[in-house]
Amino acid sequence: METSRNLGLVREYLTYLRVEKGLRPLTCEAYDSDLKTFAEFLESRHGVLLTATQQDVAALLEHLRTHGIDSRSAARKLSCIRGFYKWLLLDRRIHHDPTINIESPKAWKVLPKSLAESEVNEMLQVAEMATNHPQANATALRNRAILELLYAGGLRVSEVTSLSTSDLALDSGRVLVRGKGDKERIVPLGRTALEVLEAYLRDGRPHLARARMADASRLFLSLRGMPLTRQSIWMMVKAANVSASPHTLRHSCATHMVEHGADLRSVQLLLGHADISTTQVYTHLALGRLKAVHREHHPRGKSAATRLAALESVESLGPALALEEEQP
Repeated sequence: METSRNLGLVREYLTYLRVEKGLRPLTCEAYDSDLKTFAEFLESRHGVLLTATQQDVAALLEHLRTHGIDSRSAARKLSCIRGFYKWLLLDRRIHHDPTINIESPKAWKVLPKSLAESEVNEMLQVAEMATNHPQANATALRNRAILELLYAGGLRVSEVTSLSTSDLALDSGRVLVRGKGDKERIVPLGRTALEVLEAYLRDGRPHLARARMADASRLFLSLRGMPLTRQSIWMMVKAANVSASPHTLRHSCATHMVEHGADLRSVQLLLGHADISTTQVYTHLALGRLKAVHREHHPRGKSAATRLAALESVESLGPALALEEEQP
C-alpha cells in the first residue's frame, strides 16, 4: 500500500515536470530515480512521501554519506526532493516542507577533472591524422568533428547527440545548442572546428546517410544511419584517450579558457550554466596561472630573491648616478 501511494505521487510529479516544466526525458529519469530512492528509504522506516519529516531527510543524507555516495550526488538528490515538496506545498497536499533547514552537502568538494592542453592537442592531432589517411572513412571524419565540438564548444554529450543539421550555421560560425530544460544558446565555433564540420558534412555524413533507416535530420549518425547514443560517444572519446570522457573535454574547454584570460561570465554563457556559481569552480582549476600572474605583476608578489636582485641592481647604479650629478 505504501509503495503504491509513493509511486503514484512520483508519477504525478514527473508528469508535471514533463508537461508544465518542459524538462528533458533524461532529467526526468534522474528525478524518478532519486525520488524512488527516497521513497524506498522511507518505506524501510515505515513512512511515506506525504508524511516525511526533517528527521527522515537528514537520515537519508547520513545514509548516503555512510554508503560512500559523494557530496555532489547527495546534493543533487536533496535538490530533487526539495523541488518535489515545493510542488506538494503549491498543490496544498502538505502544510510543512520537510527539507526546510536541511543544509545541502558541499557540491564542489571534488573539483572537475580536466586534461592538459598538450593532452587535448594530442587527441585532436591523432584524429586529424586519421582523416588525412588515404583510407579515411566517414566515421573518422565524424569522430574528429565530435571531438572538436566537445572541446571547442564545451558541449555536453547529450547536446551533441541531439544536434540537427539545421542547428549549424557555418557561414556565421556558430551552432544552436539545446541544453538542460530545453534552454537554447548560441555557441560560437573557431575556424578549425568549422573546417572539420564542413569536411564531415561534405565527405562523411552523406555516406552514413545512405543507410536504409537513416535519420534525415540528425547531424551525427552511426554506420546504420541512426542517431548516435551517449554511450557510443563516450566509448569513442575513451578510445582516443583512456583518461578522457566527453565531460572531461567540456571541463577542459572551460579551464583552458579561464587560464587564457576569459572572464567567467563569457564562460558561463558558452557552457549554458544557469548560475554563475557553477562556473566559478574553474577559477580554482586555474589557480596556478593566477598565482604565476600575481608573482609576475604584483609588487608584493615577487619572491624575496627577485626583490633582492632588483634592489642590488638599483644600488649598483648609485655611483654612476652620483657621477652624473657632479657633471657641470
